[in-house]
Amino acid sequence: MRDKCLANHDIYVDKEKVELTLEMPGINKDNLDIKIDKDTLIIDAKRGIKEATGEYRIREIDDRDYHHEFTIDDTIDRDKVDAVANNGVVTITLGIKESKKPRKIEVIGK
Repeated sequence: MRDKCLANHDIYVDKEKVELTLEMPGINKDNLDIKIDKDTLIIDAKRGIKEATGEYRIREIDDRDYHHEFTIDDTIDRDKVDAVANNGVVTITLGIKESKKPRKIEVIGK
């Protein structure tokens, strides 16, 4: 899985799944859009930070919207994708196709 992503994120892989966790402060399920287009997982989100009526003296909080793209390969089962948003952390779980999982070969002795 290759990515174009500027936010903090972790990618965890095991035999059953790929799990992508992104830190996205200010994001909830209502302002999050996740889709797969061919070989690209696309994550868009609106931060929804309120406009200030006064004047900023210091401004360090990034108010840009999120856009992330991750290239996925043919091991990912496009029908087994789940996403959860909780307190600014988004976790996307991508299942691995059965045919691509490692399989133990039984050895028969004589």
